[in-house]
Amino acid sequence: MPVAWLASGKVATVPHILILYSSTDGQTLRICECLQGVVEQSGKRVTLLAVERSGECDLASFDAIVIGASVRYGKHSKLVVDFVHRHAALLDSKPNAFFSVNVVARKPNKNTPTTNPYLQKFLRQIPWKPRHLAVFAGKINYPVYSPLDRLVIRFIMWMTNGPTDPIAVVEFTDWDQVRAFGKRLAVL
Repeated sequence: MPVAWLASGKVATVPHILILYSSTDGQTLRICECLQGVVEQSGKRVTLLAVERSGECDLASFDAIVIGASVRYGKHSKLVVDFVHRHAALLDSKPNAFFSVNVVARKPNKNTPTTNPYLQKFLRQIPWKPRHLAVFAGKINYPVYSPLDRLVIRFIMWMTNGPTDPIAVVEFTDWDQVRAFGKRLAVL
């Protein structure tokens, strides 16, 4: 673990936080990059890694672990669910956090950890009880979706009074909320 010299001449270790992510179209990765910047500004080290690459590092060597996952068609990635099942004990042994990125969080009555149905469903599926939770609204980006995804997402948006223009790009993410969560992560 890297060290820092304190004014007293003593050595202090620099905490190292792992942020794992699962991103379908890139918005969760952008949120993780923002969180990384906020945490690094506090003097901590951050490693940002896709959950499917988590086997490339020694998870136990990190001081804290944060997981961020997007929702597609009402579910978080199976890779994230499987990861949490395999590593629940390790996650529980360290300061930790989880956040969900989904478009339903654009609605005021579904944008908190206790009111977001996808986050609540995820928490019921897993043995891990994250110490810190957040929910962030995602982004609709019709031009990057496959024709089938565009059709299905437009239908879902039509049913929920969301944007349906097939060329629309609508970002719902509240970046101030993301930065505020980053400040919470910086003190894990």
